[in-house]
Amino acid sequence: MKGVILAGGLGTRLYPLTHVTNKHLLPVYNKPMIFYPVETLVKSGIKDILVVVSGPHVGHFLGVLKNGKELGVNHLEYAYQEKPDGGIADALSLAEDFADGDSTTVILGDNTTDVDISDAIKSFSKGATVFLKQVSDPERFGVAYLDPSDSKKITKIVEKPKDGKSSYAITGLYIFDLKVFEYIKKCSPDWAGRGELEITQVIDFYLKTDDLHWEELKGFWRDAGTFETLLDVSNFWAGKIKESNE
Repeated sequence: MKGVILAGGLGTRLYPLTHVTNKHLLPVYNKPMIFYPVETLVKSGIKDILVVVSGPHVGHFLGVLKNGKELGVNHLEYAYQEKPDGGIADALSLAEDFADGDSTTVILGDNTTDVDISDAIKSFSKGATVFLKQVSDPERFGVAYLDPSDSKKITKIVEKPKDGKSSYAITGLYIFDLKVFEYIKKCSPDWAGRGELEITQVIDFYLKTDDLHWEELKGFWRDAGTFETLLDVSNFWAGKIKESNE
């Protein structure tokens, strides 16, 4: 299993902070933000990692992550996304050669969680597994609708819904088999009307072939992509570290 961290984009919601550096290198309490997804992968046993970067500050990653050894990474590579606004699926497409016939665990660079996903990775065989979390603001995310008669089944995937009928956000954490790269090639930038290749459309392809599975993240998970959530996650990790030191 390979690991992919998607750390592209321009971080416009965090201007003027991201005039200085890439969003994923901003501090979350006492660490650069990207350390958290790296640690999530390493804790799950994944130590071959590709970081997909974009924007004007890509060189800063080398100075922060170096070769990854200090974080327990055996092999670290970088890929450059030429269109920072191309979408998550566009960024993931750059990992095809790196995957080299293997499955991939993918995590967004602004996601932090204390959940151990190693069991889900060990039990993964084919298709796609998405990690869901009930949230109070599902309109910010891609959302999964569950079958009322069988909650193990997802019936529909919607990008940033406004109907409020499901609170299950698709977190920025996924496991994909090699079909993911075929599905990305079929994606349309018009699928959600945002002009980018959506990871939710990729997930929808898996849903339509009855090859989509889900796990609930039972622990802390939060993205740090806005000023409010950046503060939330910093406070959480500060509290967790203080608790462990008492």
